[in-house]
Amino acid sequence: MNRKTTLIIFTDLDGTLLNEADYAWTDATPALTALREHHIPLIFTTSKTRAEVERLQAAMDIRDPFICENGAAVFFPEGYRRFSIPHAVRQDRYRVLSRGVPYTELRRFVAEAGTRCGVLGFGDLSPQEIAGLTGLPLAEARLAKAREFSEPLIIENPEHVAAFRKMAQARGFSLVRGGRFHHLSGGGQDKGHAVRLTAEVFRGNLGRAPLTIGLGDSENDAPLLDAVDIPVIIPHAGDGGGIDGGFPSARRAAHPGSRGWNEAVLALLDEAGVFPVRGRGQDAGRRKWPHFLFDKEPL
Repeated sequence: MNRKTTLIIFTDLDGTLLNEADYAWTDATPALTALREHHIPLIFTTSKTRAEVERLQAAMDIRDPFICENGAAVFFPEGYRRFSIPHAVRQDRYRVLSRGVPYTELRRFVAEAGTRCGVLGFGDLSPQEIAGLTGLPLAEARLAKAREFSEPLIIENPEHVAAFRKMAQARGFSLVRGGRFHHLSGGGQDKGHAVRLTAEVFRGNLGRAPLTIGLGDSENDAPLLDAVDIPVIIPHAGDGGGIDGGFPSARRAAHPGSRGWNEAVLALLDEAGVFPVRGRGQDAGRRKWPHFLFDKEPL
């Protein structure tokens, strides 16, 4: 490979970059700083809403595209790296590629089918109730309720999950398990589709395919991990909802949440030769990635 290869990191948030219990991410500061300094795109790939992602990006000083609501839409900031983005729609300060089903359609289905299976969605709950369920501050619970393309569900009886999934599939929707909730969305969307779509935008503009890393901890992250070159599994801190298998070659972080995420990302960057080597032989144990070079400046 004669030209430099661009690395892109796609990451889940809850239970991955963010701790599951308290949503903290400060343990990941060293890796976040390294990515920013080396101009490596960090693309949030999450079930969270656009409003939630925007708040987190501002807090972490991230200005890259993001994928929200389990792959429903990819938001590229207007003018991002001067990219051409075919078929994107201008929305506010973004260019948007969307595969999502309008939220009103999902709510209509939940109202019809949910009563038969004892299912409640975020649309049935107040911000105060969402805050109580999630541990989010009230202001952030309001952002979590601002859905556009998907609906987090509370299914109290596990025996009802299969029946509700069957009804959802009959209507062209999909039901996946996340770290805390099940998520109802359009049948043609998932994180993997959105990751591939985003990578294709980079390839089309760079003239070469990027090398992709993906990090996740839950069942709804499986399509993300399947779509990247290097999948990394973050261990699940809670009971259930983790990734049971299917990725024998995946890296596995030693710790859950932001600590494990930080260690995994720094290790990968070190193996890729991002960090300067101090003295001969200090990189003897580093895994070599043939012909791999990072862009040192923004594109």
